[in-house]
Amino acid sequence: MVNDKMLMGVIKDNLMVRIDPLKQDEYLKERGCSLMDFTKRTMKGYLNIDPKGVDMDEDLDKWITRCMKFNPFAKSSKKNGR
Repeated sequence: MVNDKMLMGVIKDNLMVRIDPLKQDEYLKERGCSLMDFTKRTMKGYLNIDPKGVDMDEDLDKWITRCMKFNPFAKSSKKNGR
């Protein structure tokens, strides 16, 4: 979480990333990347990256940078009244 917004996480062996939905199709072409279907339904702006897609430090840095760049534009995960 960054600024009360989901940035990324780990689900089983995969990295889950929250990215700019407008760049989703571009990112899906990369190694190890697939649509996130956490609730049996794909979610626009969220991707799964399998271990092959983050096997080097540079790969992980690339995904962190992309997530951080989108974070200021993402909707907050924080519920009102808490």
